[in-house]
Amino acid sequence: MINILGIDHLVIRANNAAAMINFYTNILGCTVEREMSAEFGLTQLRAGRALIDIVSVDSILGKKGGPGPDSTGNNLDHFCLQIEQVDETALTEFLEEQNVAVSRFERRYGATGFGRSIYITDPEGNIVELKCVDNAGASP
Repeated sequence: MINILGIDHLVIRANNAAAMINFYTNILGCTVEREMSAEFGLTQLRAGRALIDIVSVDSILGKKGGPGPDSTGNNLDHFCLQIEQVDETALTEFLEEQNVAVSRFERRYGATGFGRSIYITDPEGNIVELKCVDNAGASP
């Protein structure tokens, strides 16, 4: 039912987003692909064919993940798997039959541009986004 094509993006929550962006761009060689408003708190960095999203913990997006990362808190918000186009209803029904909670499909941006995606949670509580490429708007 699901054919994974690769990792689309990772979302890292950061106490010091500027330091994280500096590390990933100036040390590891990523490039800034897209920045949202400071209030929204998202910077997307190109890492080969994937993206690394840096989210400030005190922004609108970052606050959804709770306290900032420390020895007891998480800094990985979720990871996204790129999948082949699917029938959204059929995939949702399949996952629900497996007792997996499923969000609504929505259009979101990732490493291959915009596409429809859903969020699920694995047995250990990790959030996994499943994203289909939108062939009509796939350019970044």
